[in-house]
Amino acid sequence: MKETKRIKGVLAPVVTPFNADLSPDPERFIAHCRWLLSQHCGLAVFGTNSEANSLSVNERIALLEAVAAADVDTSRMMPGTGCCALTDSVRLTEHAVKLGCAGVLMLPPFYYKGVSDDGLYRNFAEIIERVGDARLRIYLYHIPPVAVIGITPKLVERLLKAYPSSIAGMKDSSGDWKNTKTMLDAFAKTGFDVFAGSESFLLANMRNGGAGCISATANVNPAAIHKLWAEWQSNNADDQQAALNVVRDAFGKKYTMIPALKQAIAHYGDDPQWATVRPPLDNLTPEQAVSLIAELKQIDFTMPGLKETMAHPLAA
Repeated sequence: MKETKRIKGVLAPVVTPFNADLSPDPERFIAHCRWLLSQHCGLAVFGTNSEANSLSVNERIALLEAVAAADVDTSRMMPGTGCCALTDSVRLTEHAVKLGCAGVLMLPPFYYKGVSDDGLYRNFAEIIERVGDARLRIYLYHIPPVAVIGITPKLVERLLKAYPSSIAGMKDSSGDWKNTKTMLDAFAKTGFDVFAGSESFLLANMRNGGAGCISATANVNPAAIHKLWAEWQSNNADDQQAALNVVRDAFGKKYTMIPALKQAIAHYGDDPQWATVRPPLDNLTPEQAVSLIAELKQIDFTMPGLKETMAHPLAA
């Protein structure tokens, strides 16, 4: 059995393109995955910014099958597989493992509120036992601003004790550096990989033993984020971090992140269809779209090579 290689660095929760009828578009998806990989960025497909929870289980499976069939490197992929239904999580996780993905990014079941650590432990343990594959590597997804249900240090400790080879790390999207630091201090030295949920915390995360970041704006600014990850010990690392923050603010301070990311891809890839989001999300208004691109031009933002990749979506 092939050993699963641990994944580190910068990953993008890959935005999902839709056709005019709102069905997922595999060709555009594959092209964006190829471009991200060319920019030294891993693929956290079916994350929050992928509109994953607007996709059915069958749609996720079909997209992942299409990506694998196009010879996109699944060893640089960390699909999101955490669902409200236990059996959906098991099905998606089994599928990702069989396709050779480096790991899975797993939300806790997020509909019921006030659930206990015991209940969450049973959920993750049941998934691990049902998948029953030594290659399984789970990265716990802590995003209480969206999911409400979070991952506590006590739960991580308990899971690591019971399943040390399956529980590989976590993504902390709490937006609270103190929480990320708590996880780093408690677990990073044991080989538990902590990813910041935003490149805004990338430098601090690396200086404290982190693994990298899984960030929305890695969809559009992957090379610069990877550069800081690779050069976090350099003399100009703080300047690089400041420059990344400027780009992130351009997308996230005035605009809803997902449609803003898609609008940038539509513009720099010269493909208007990319701007489409699935309900209940809304596209940027025409006025917002013009404003966003104008702001990006002011900071000399570019997406090198994107248009060429989009023009040949299935080219290896």
